[in-house]
Amino acid sequence: MHVGIDFTAGVWQGAGIGRYTRELIGAVLAQSPDLRFTLFYAAGFPGADSPPYLPEVHRLCASHPHTRAVPIPLPPRRLTQIWHRLRIPLPIEWLTGPLDILHAPDFVPPPTRARTLVTIHDLSYMVHPECAVPGVAAYLRDAVPRALKQASIIIADSESTRRDLHRLLNIALDRVTVVYPGVDARFRPLPPDVCEPVRCRLNLPRRFILFVGTIEPRKNLVRLLEAFARIDPTTGGEDLFLVLAGRRGWMYQPVFAAIDRLNLHDRVQLLDFVADSDLPVVYNLAQVFVYPSLYEGFGLPPLEALACGTPVVTSDNSSLPEVVGNAALLARADDVEALSEGMIRLLKDVALRDRLRQAGLEQVRRFRWEASARQIIEHYHTLSTGASHEATTGALRRSARLRRDGEP
Repeated sequence: MHVGIDFTAGVWQGAGIGRYTRELIGAVLAQSPDLRFTLFYAAGFPGADSPPYLPEVHRLCASHPHTRAVPIPLPPRRLTQIWHRLRIPLPIEWLTGPLDILHAPDFVPPPTRARTLVTIHDLSYMVHPECAVPGVAAYLRDAVPRALKQASIIIADSESTRRDLHRLLNIALDRVTVVYPGVDARFRPLPPDVCEPVRCRLNLPRRFILFVGTIEPRKNLVRLLEAFARIDPTTGGEDLFLVLAGRRGWMYQPVFAAIDRLNLHDRVQLLDFVADSDLPVVYNLAQVFVYPSLYEGFGLPPLEALACGTPVVTSDNSSLPEVVGNAALLARADDVEALSEGMIRLLKDVALRDRLRQAGLEQVRRFRWEASARQIIEHYHTLSTGASHEATTGALRRSARLRRDGEP
């Protein structure tokens, strides 16, 4: 069986879908020594800067006996224009050779003659269009319905996204299966001797509330700042700070305007994108993790925080209650007072923190990349047999049931 995988997000994007692609495909390859894989990706124009995560492709190819990489000498945006905006019907097989299956982990597959497995992470561009980059939203509104029509199997990251596909795009529920993302084993409670050198190197305060994610409107950071401004700096101990860890995305100016308006310059620390090797330590150092997003197709950062033993306050919308279960405090994303009260409770109530910490470590056991990979591999084999639609959806339902019931 020859599987082609679009690895473009995996070489270009640090967080979000980029990390999802790297983690999932790494786990798939580790469990499929006999399958043949081609990882293709937009590599940028010759002579331009290489994709920042290109070494990951080389590592994966070296780790698997039947995996090769096919770089396409165009930047991602130009390749998208050729395939999807201009709709030039140049199948990916022209570059990869014949494929049995094409796996698209980032919404939209390229033209192909193969059976396709397509992952839809969320429909945020439809639920909150005011938070989306206009050009990207317009592209997805056009391309995603066509991708779903083409897909042999549709994967959603959560039951919430599965329901959104049905509600907003009229996709039959039995066409969509849920494959939960996982949490890497490096996200775990760490001892002080591992954490303190990173605190010193990143100049992190002794006590802080943490947010991890791109600085963009959907993350609801203006309300987070307003909620944090209500907290007495000495609540629960010495001076308390808010650390925003993530790169600047789009329409981020209101966040910095809010810092000015609320006079929080001395209480808010901004970190650029945090290296993967440092991120578990940063979670461990935080007193509280807060994630007030307006909408998430899955919401990996709250789960990573739980895996590190850090108590979490997050929104009560979309997939977030599904992800954190009973292991976090929930608040309405538009309720500044409730967000503030949730953070204060976790800072003051030691018993509550301890209870949620234990519940969080139990909750994350449901989300492992090895289990995600097993589901994906099962779908590869289902597609490779040329099974009927009824047989395919039956296999999907069985797999989804097992995962929902907590089988590792």
